[in-house]
Amino acid sequence: MNYDSAWQLLCQYTKTESLRKHALAVSAAMRHYARILNQDEEYWAITGLLHDFDYEMYPDEQNHPYRGNEILEQLGYPEEMRTAILGHASYTGARRESLLAKTLFAVDELSGFVMAVALVRPSKSILEVEPRSVQKKFKDKAFAAKVSREEIKQGIAELDVDETEHIQRVIDALKSVAAELGLAGQ
Repeated sequence: MNYDSAWQLLCQYTKTESLRKHALAVSAAMRHYARILNQDEEYWAITGLLHDFDYEMYPDEQNHPYRGNEILEQLGYPEEMRTAILGHASYTGARRESLLAKTLFAVDELSGFVMAVALVRPSKSILEVEPRSVQKKFKDKAFAAKVSREEIKQGIAELDVDETEHIQRVIDALKSVAAELGLAGQ
């Protein structure tokens, strides 16, 4: 198990650029948190990269992330990683007990939301996004309406981190892959 083989697995199942970018963003956020928390950066980055790899093939709640979990189990991915991936979807009922699982849940929705905030800026640059801009957009229910604000708040609470600090960490993580996400500005 390494990052390159995980990327190949993602690309095998995920064809759309937007979902690949989401996976890359969550992976970067997981790597960033692993560094802060003195955890295995590659392991955490792979967990983030693969959390939605099965979504295009199995987009409904009856199958995602269950089918992906089965595929990862067959390929020998660790149980802790698979449990964290199951737990990123609240409807699975999988308990988020590990720091890995709590972090994945906390960065998943927020990563997408922060990307959306960057994309509506005239420059389309993550380099200009600040936590207060993200927090302001939280209040606008029409903005990125499909992103669950409740799950973002729940993730922050479960991770037991300050909201502003957490948002800043996700922004910093996305800055590290700005070019790959198309968020380096115009």
